[in-house]
Order: sequence, then C-alpha cells, then structure tokens
Amino acid sequence: MFTGLIREFGEVISLQSELLTIKISKKTNDSVKIGDSISINGVCLTVIKKTNDTFSVELSHETSKLIAIENYKNGSKVHIEQAMLMTDRLDGHIVQGHIDVVGKITKINKSTKGSDFYISCDKNFLKYIISKGSIAIDGVSLTVNDVYNDGFRLTIINHTLENTLFSKYKINQRINIETDMFARYLYSMFSKNKNMSWDEVNNILNSNW
Repeated sequence: MFTGLIREFGEVISLQSELLTIKISKKTNDSVKIGDSISINGVCLTVIKKTNDTFSVELSHETSKLIAIENYKNGSKVHIEQAMLMTDRLDGHIVQGHIDVVGKITKINKSTKGSDFYISCDKNFLKYIISKGSIAIDGVSLTVNDVYNDGFRLTIINHTLENTLFSKYKINQRINIETDMFARYLYSMFSKNKNMSWDEVNNILNSNW
C-alpha cells in the first residue's frame, strides 16, 4: 500500500527485456531491499536487484500493456514512493499501485494559484471517479474536481506542481490512472443487486449514521 505522496524522483537508467532499472538518491537506495514493493509512476513493483545507486524491478508483459510505457524511456524522470509502514501517517489516500487505465491530458489551464488539468480516459472507468473523490495520477494522490462524459478535471496547486512531474506534463501526454479503491469496491458491491447511482449509495451510507 502507498499514500500517493511523492517524496522523490527517480531516473530511468534502462528498460531491457522487461527489466526496469532506476537510479535514486543514495539515502533512499540504501533503505530499499530486495523483495520490497515500490511505486514507480504509480505502479507497484517488486525490487529484484540492487547496486550501490540503482535498483531493478521486473515489468511483466501484462503490466507493460496496462501502463503508459513510453514514460519509462532511458533518462526519463519518474515518481518514486516506497511502501507505507503501518506506523505512517496517511496524509494522502490509500493507493494500491494497481493501474486501472491509461488516461490522456487534453487541456491545461494555468493560473497564478495552480493549474487545471483535463484528463480523458476510457468511459468504462468513469463510474469509479466521483467529484471530490480521490484519484492517483502517476502515483500522485489528488482530488477530482469535476467529472464529465469523457473525462475529469483536476486542480493542481503550485506546491504539487513544483514537487511532482506535473510541471513537465504536456497536452496529449498519457498518464497512469488508479481510481479510488473504495469507489471500486462500493460500485461492485451495490451493482450486483441494483444499478444504483452514487446519490443512492450516498443516501444509504448517510442513513446508517
């Protein structure tokens, strides 16, 4: 499990025969052990090899098909997050590192207080995305502002822009999306019995308080 709070960037050294090698700071690399789970642009992967300043993970064929693989080219910067400890503060939201779908940035509106990012994705996954709900984009925990017929809008504050790769993102760039785990579970649970709207689900939950 992860929190979606990015503490460090890594640099892709190579991606060969499904072996992805990443360079990170010595302090972080020293704390990484073989067998650890680590999030790379939001994808939970297992460390299988280490050197003094790099670690390597294996991308299965299935994983490579499901993610924005072009963002893992040699020299690319990636978001790095180590798995959370049970004693950690949960400052973001619970992120599994399981990518649901690849989205595409369709529009960016910049302002003095931040930037609005408009992202499109497969409509089959929009049912898991709700206004003011949580979402992880390339591993970054964010709040959804609005949901549309073909995508959604995020407002990225300046602090997040400065401390993530969002400051480098361009229109038409593809990104990894993980929808909120609880939204997926609730939808699955209620849709088996009735095709409920989110308003109906919310009414049921509120009636129990």
